[in-house]
Amino acid sequence: VPLKQSGGGSVQPGGSLTLSCVASEFNYHTVCMAWFRQGPGKDREEVARIDVDGNTNYTDSVKGRFVASKDNAKHTLYLQMNNLKPEDTATYYCAADRGGWSEVVRKTVCFPIYHSWGQGSQVAVSS
Repeated sequence: VPLKQSGGGSVQPGGSLTLSCVASEFNYHTVCMAWFRQGPGKDREEVARIDVDGNTNYTDSVKGRFVASKDNAKHTLYLQMNNLKPEDTATYYCAADRGGWSEVVRKTVCFPIYHSWGQGSQVAVSS
C-alpha cells in the first residue's frame, strides 16, 4: 500500500510538530501501522506502533510526549509530537503491514516487519 507522508520541519526545544501518513486505503495490509525514526549516526528505531487491536505502544523515550493515532475515514496515520527535544532530531518514517498469525495467542498480531513505507519526513529540533 503506498504511503505518503507530510509534516515535519524545524522547531525549538519544547515545540510541537505533527506528522501525517496517508494510505491509498486502509485494508488488511494496514492492520499494523507504526512510526520509525533514524537519527544522525543512529540505528532506525520504532517510535510508536498501533497494533491489530488498536492499542498503541511507544518507545520509552517518547512516552508522555508523542501520540500516534489513526483516522480510518481519511486513511491517515498521525504522530503528534510535543515537548520536542534535540535528541528527537531524525528522519521519521511511517510503515504498515498486515501482521501475521500467532500460534501462541491464536490471533493475528503485528511483527516487527513492515513492507510498506513512507518516504520520510525530516524533523530538526534545535535552539
